[in-house]
Amino acid sequence: MAICVAIIGKDNSPKYFACSNPDDEINLQYKVLSSLDVIEEKLNTANKVTDFRELFLGTLYSLESHKIYGYVTNTKIKFIIVVDSTNTALRDNEIRSMFRKIHSIYADNICNPFHIPGEPITSKSFHDKATSIMFGTV
Repeated sequence: MAICVAIIGKDNSPKYFACSNPDDEINLQYKVLSSLDVIEEKLNTANKVTDFRELFLGTLYSLESHKIYGYVTNTKIKFIIVVDSTNTALRDNEIRSMFRKIHSIYADNICNPFHIPGEPITSKSFHDKATSIMFGTV
């Protein structure tokens, strides 16, 4: 179970943010936005080493209370998931699966003719699907 899901645009502007505890939202936003530096570093290193890259970046960094994972699309849209570090049941393949599902619903959302490109995601159906993925009910 994730405690936070965030989607960051290619210009590092937040497009979507959801967390399980609204009282901890500011703290989680800080952690998510600070992880963007790690993503940029991993992308720059990966581009110099190889021409192809894996979308899943793995663990960006681990804190006492949280683990932060990253995923980047070919169009430089960044997906970030924060999980509780006491949750040892989650493995990398389950995190990958969560990212694939979020990427899929993101693609469905931006293909909507009523979605304005570059604007934050405000769709209720997207939020419902993202939170169900976050809580592991899908």
